[in-house]
Amino acid sequence: MYKRGKSKRLCWFEQNSVEPDYKDEKMLQNFITERGKILPRRISGVCSKHQKALARAIKRARFLAILPFVAENLK
Repeated sequence: MYKRGKSKRLCWFEQNSVEPDYKDEKMLQNFITERGKILPRRISGVCSKHQKALARAIKRARFLAILPFVAENLK
């Protein structure tokens, strides 16, 4: 028998054996939009455990001025 539907995606953090860290700006940039919003789980492909930790890390980085709260003026 063949499986129906999509195959299950693996969490990016579990594949790379990494935890979300507020000091790693380049990694956090992959999980926010160009306007500065946090990507949802269904788009980023992250498990719920790491999505919560990722959101906490992004919010902490924003508070410490590592990441902007909103994007700069778009032209």
